[in-house]
Amino acid sequence: MSITYYDGRMTFVDRPGEHPRRPATDEELRVLASTLRLRVLRICLHEPHTNKEVAEALGKDPATVLHHVRRLVDTGFLTAQPARRGTRGAREIPYLATGKSWRLDFPPTDRLLLDTFLEEVSLVPVEQVHTMRVGLLLTDGLREEFEERMRDLVEEYRARTENTGDGRAWSLFLAVHPDPNRP
Repeated sequence: MSITYYDGRMTFVDRPGEHPRRPATDEELRVLASTLRLRVLRICLHEPHTNKEVAEALGKDPATVLHHVRRLVDTGFLTAQPARRGTRGAREIPYLATGKSWRLDFPPTDRLLLDTFLEEVSLVPVEQVHTMRVGLLLTDGLREEFEERMRDLVEEYRARTENTGDGRAWSLFLAVHPDPNRP
């Protein structure tokens, strides 16, 4: 992994020949400023789903979800797949996440990712949530190294199965923050 700087912000190049991450535009930030839209992207991450399937997974009205799906398509976060026939012969359009959000840097200005994680994890039985909480003493350099190695590890596993379709979908949330309980 190499590190590149844009406007004084660190971005990463994960694989040889890959473009560095870039700052999200204002429009991209607006479109992704919704826990519902982030959940739509997660639902469509590994396999395409129709608007109806997404709405059912979210427990939401299909018309409401369609508005969000269209915004994600218009900004390149979802792509429509070839139409197919549903169980009653109706024409259905499945959508697949493009992975665009993985290539963007977002300013750490709000709790959107944390709120999305809390929404999603609340839907999983507690015995299926594997957690670890650790307090570490790290210099700034060690913290940066730790974050880079974690990112490399996540990218390695993502790349291994990116196009295979094998395995069960898992979610990972990692937060590194100053410990408010220790000076």
